[in-house]
Formats: sequence, structure tokens, C-alpha cells
Amino acid sequence: MNDRDLPHSRHTAGSGPGGRPLRDLRRLLSTLLLMVGVALFLALPFVLSLGAVVFLPLVTAIILTIILSPLADWLARSGMPNIMASFLAMAIFIAVVVIALATVLQPAIVLIDQVPEMIRSISETSTALQAQIGWLHDLNRQLQDLGGGGGTEVVVASPSMIERVALATPTLFVETLLTLLMAFFMIEARVRMRRRLLLDRSEFGGSVKAARAIRAVQDRVASYILTVGLINLGVGVVAALGAWALGMEAPIMWGGLAALLNFLPYLGPLAMTAILVLFGLGSAETILVGLLPASAYLTLHAVEANVVTPAILGARFTINPVLILIAISYFTWIWGAFGALLSVPILITLVALLQHLGRPNVIGFLFGEPLFLPAREQEPIAQQAVAQQAAI
Repeated sequence: MNDRDLPHSRHTAGSGPGGRPLRDLRRLLSTLLLMVGVALFLALPFVLSLGAVVFLPLVTAIILTIILSPLADWLARSGMPNIMASFLAMAIFIAVVVIALATVLQPAIVLIDQVPEMIRSISETSTALQAQIGWLHDLNRQLQDLGGGGGTEVVVASPSMIERVALATPTLFVETLLTLLMAFFMIEARVRMRRRLLLDRSEFGGSVKAARAIRAVQDRVASYILTVGLINLGVGVVAALGAWALGMEAPIMWGGLAALLNFLPYLGPLAMTAILVLFGLGSAETILVGLLPASAYLTLHAVEANVVTPAILGARFTINPVLILIAISYFTWIWGAFGALLSVPILITLVALLQHLGRPNVIGFLFGEPLFLPAREQEPIAQQAVAQQAAI
């Protein structure tokens, strides 16, 4: 038999009368599995949102375990006991978070006292602009008069910001403590969890696949967080130097805020730009000078997002921007700001798992292909598709 006949014989082996019912049964089961997956995707937000007190600390602890396990392994290899290595890894993480928050929050508390003055300055600037386009305001008022005027306005009293913070503080403290405790115990038990996951498999191939999946998830997520953290640190340093050069107050705070918000793709830089616009217009004498800090930050972000980050991360961490936006909106819908921060690590974890377990072939399934292909077969099929496209 010629080697070129092998693929043809493999694909036509199940096309006989005896193989067709089996193929139809597999396709029916795949259809049911796909429908269950879509239903689960739509119903999961409601379950996770209602059980946020339980699921949010659990998911956060799992992500922290994936990120901090390589650091704990390195400390354990240096001769430190496992429990001490786990505790030190958690202590380093807490110290980094506290330092980052202190860098931003302490000067921000001082600047909050200047917010009323900035609002007054922005109001004066807005009044001056409205005076220049007063004809537009008059036209709008005339249109409202023709429409019968405005109705009765109802104002509903709502809790103040201080009351909201006071109510949320106990819950936030309990959830944070619960998250840190779960993460510590998961990191401390990582060796036993790996051993059970590897040795409890009935086949050696399953153990190898599990070992590769665990290593891939840890390497990809930890490497991504570390690399992005270093990039964001550089962004914060440059932003702080730029704020100092422009004469802004608390340049270290602006640098820390730029670094922290840069962990949230797309939405973080957008929020940073809005904050700089507000503070710039509230503290500058002219509009052009007020927009200068935001313009400088947008230039820095454009260089970082289009030159620095692609050059450092490379193709290994390349993820479809549409998937990133879907993940951010999906987990923000479920858990708010905390979900937005966890969205990218969760997405990277799922992508790393699917690369070893096999990605759903949804588009190919619509054209008669199997729903799941082994991970080793997906890359050759993709290469064949690229080759056929180039030939066309």
C-alpha cells in the first residue's frame, strides 16, 4: 500500500454501512455536549454571582496558587521546609500588594482634599465654553418648550460613599482573609496534590498528559504575570518620571496607578486616561495644558502596547483580543472589578488546559468534523489549512 493512501483509508474506514451508525451516534453525543456547554456558559454567571461569597475567594485562591507555586517550589529546592516556603511565598505576595497599594492610596488621600477645588475649576471652564456656544443652549431650551417642558423630577435618596464603604469593609475583610488562608493551604498541599493527580491515573499516558498540563498551566500563568508585572513596573516608572517632569503633585502615586491599571487590558488604560483628563482640566489654567498629561500617557501606552509588550511576550502569550474582551466583560458581569482583574489569568489557564486536552472544534463540527480533536492533531490540520489557503 502506498503511503499516500493511508490518510484516505483512515477517513473512509467508518463510511461503510456498519460504521455510519457509530459515526451518527458520536455526532449526536457531540451535539448534546455542545448544547450542554452553551447552556452552562449562559447559566454559570448567575450561579457564580449568587454564590460570590464562596466562589470568588475559591477562584482567587486557585489563581494565586498557580502563580505562587513556582516561587514556593524554588524556595523549597533551596533547602527550606515546604510549609516555610509556602508561607514565605504568601508573605512576599502580600508585601508586594501592600507596597503597591500604599504607593497609590497614601498620596491619593491627600489629593482627595483638592477634589472640590478641581471640580470648581472644571465648572468654571465648562461655563466659559457654554458662554461661547450659548446659542446651542438656547436652541435646546426652545425645543424643550415646544415639547411641553419637563416633567416632575423625583430624587431617590441613596447611601453616601462613606456608608457604602463602612458596609462593605467587614465582608471584604472576611473574604480577603478566607482567600489568603485557602491560597496558603493550597500552596502548602501542592506536592501532595500533584502526586495524587499523577499516580492515581490508571494509564501511564494519562499521568504524562496530567503532568504536562499542570506544568503548562503553571508556566504560562506565572510567566505571564511575572512578565506583565515587570512591563507594568516599567510603565509606572516612566509615568512617574513624566508626572514629575510635568510638575504634577505626587508623581509616585501617578506612576503606581498607571502600573496597577495596566494589569487590566484595554479598560485599565482607558480609566487612567479619563482620570488624567479630569485632574488635568481641574488643575491647569487652559484646556490644552490640562490635556497634556493624558496625551503623554496615551503616547506611552501606545508604545508599550504596540512595541514593547509584543516584542517581550512574543507569540507564546498571544491571545485573540476578542477573547480577552469577552473574558473581561463575562467575569466583570459576574464579580465586578475583581472579576475583571481575574479574567485574563483565568483565560490563560483555560487556554493552556485546552491546548493539552484538545480544543473544541466548533466551526469544523458544523461542517461534519469531530467536535474534539486531540491536541497533537490540531496543529497539522491548521498547517494544512494555511497551505491550502496559500495555494488558492
